[in-house]
Amino acid sequence: MSTESLYQEKMQELQKQLNAVMQAINTNSKVVSFLNSPVGHYLEDHPFVSLSLLVFVVMSAIPVGLFLMLLVGTAVSACIVVILLEGFVMSISGVALICVLIILAILSFAISGLLSVCYAAVSSLTNFVYLSRASAKDEEQPRSTLQPGFGYSSGDSSVNNSKSD
Repeated sequence: MSTESLYQEKMQELQKQLNAVMQAINTNSKVVSFLNSPVGHYLEDHPFVSLSLLVFVVMSAIPVGLFLMLLVGTAVSACIVVILLEGFVMSISGVALICVLIILAILSFAISGLLSVCYAAVSSLTNFVYLSRASAKDEEQPRSTLQPGFGYSSGDSSVNNSKSD
C-alpha cells in the first residue's frame, strides 16, 4: 500500500467522522430552530460575519468572565465596605471591558480575514495540484477528436460540414 493511498484512506475516515459530528449538530432541535430564525438565515448567507462572530465570542469569554468575577467580588465587598466603592470600580471596569471588547472585535475581524485568505490560498493550491495531476493523467491517455470542455476539434469534418450548411 502506497503512502498516497494510505493518506486518502485516512482522509476519508476523518471526513466520515466529521460528517457524523456535523449530522449530530444539525439534527439538534435547538440548532434547527436557531437556523430557521431570521438571524440564522442571515448568518448562513454571510459566512464571514459568522466566522467573525464565532472568533469574537471565543476570544471574549475570558474578559467577560473576569469582569463578572470582579463584579461579584465588588458586590460582596460593597456590602461590607462602602457602596461608593462599588460604583467606582464597576464604572472603571465597565469602561475597561468596553475597550477590551472593541479591541477583541477588531482582532476577530482581522483573524477571520486571515483565516479566509488562508482558506482561499490552500483551496487554490489544492485545486492547482489536483488539476495538474489530472492533466498529467490525461496526457498519458490517447486523445480522441472530441475534447470535453472545448467543443469539437477542427479535425472533425462532420461538424465542419454541418456548420457550413
